Order: sequence, then structure tokens, then C-alpha cells
Amino acid sequence: MKGIVFSEFLELVEEKFGMEMVDKIINQSDLKSQGAYTAVGTYEFSEMLQLVQNLSNNTKISIDDLLLVYGEHFFQVLERDYGKMLALYQDPIEMLSSIENHIHVEVKKIYPDAELPTFEVLEKTKTKLIMLYKSGRAMHQFGLGLMNKTFEFFNTSAEIVLEKIKKDGTEVKFLITQIPNGPK
Repeated sequence: MKGIVFSEFLELVEEKFGMEMVDKIINQSDLKSQGAYTAVGTYEFSEMLQLVQNLSNNTKISIDDLLLVYGEHFFQVLERDYGKMLALYQDPIEMLSSIENHIHVEVKKIYPDAELPTFEVLEKTKTKLIMLYKSGRAMHQFGLGLMNKTFEFFNTSAEIVLEKIKKDGTEVKFLITQIPNGPK
């Protein structure tokens, strides 16, 4: 997993819970990296699991809720670092349906060893999108957070329903319906 995912996670933890919590979850985890991450470095996913689990244990917030908030936070990284790519899209359905064939292609150019989830478009209309998410990491709530912020970015809103295809969350169907007439 790329270091930017770790460094942004720790930045969010510091912002929401303070530097003491960052130190606490790092110290409670058995991290090969010792909790020192560079944006372009690659680190074991098990380190992220430990950090999120320890944050959940300390805050009593579910892992799914933490990943959702983190996905929403991470969208600002996309805006900051990939604003030109986001500007290519006119609406959120078009952008989300392009994750696999455009956005992930561009990410792979920058981070060739990035291990990304796959998103298969099953159905698409102007206001509806059904996508199948597959990832051994089961971070679909992180994806949901990014999707929520995508609709905000386009000053609109949507109803997004998750349907777990596999109980462990490694395969999830996203049923997305854009709500007409503006934001939530």
C-alpha cells in the first residue's frame, strides 16, 4: 500500500483525535516501518489494518465508520494532487464510471506498483450507476467516502446503497442514484 495512504491517515487521526492518539496507535501496533511513512514508499497493508484497528479500539468507533470518514478526508488529496484530472469530468456519474479505465490508469502511471481495487461498471445511465467493487483489502467504506465527496465536488448528492456480495466485504455492489436538484 502506498505511503500517502498511511501519511494521510495519520494526519486525519491527528486532526480529529490529537497527536497523542497518533503516538498511541503507532506504539500499540507492530509496525515494520515504525510508523514512518513517505508518500511514494510502499508498506504492508497489515500495518494499515493494525493502525485502524487500534484507533477503533481506542475511540470505540467502528472500523467501517473510520474508513468512511477517512475516504471523505482522502478526497481532498485527490483535489489537491489530481485537480486537473477531476476537471476533465462534467458530472459525478461519469467520473465514478471512469475509475477503472481512466483514473486508476493514471494512478498506475505515477505509482506503478500500487495495488488498486477493481471497479466494474454493471449498469450506467445519466443518473444511476451500479458498480462491482473487488479488493482483498475490503476497504469498500473508504470507497464510499470517496464517492460521497465526489458528489459534493459536483455540488449534488446521491443515494448510495452497498450490497455485500461476499460477507467479508472483498466484493461489494454499489448502487448509486444521483438525486436531482442540488446538494443534500
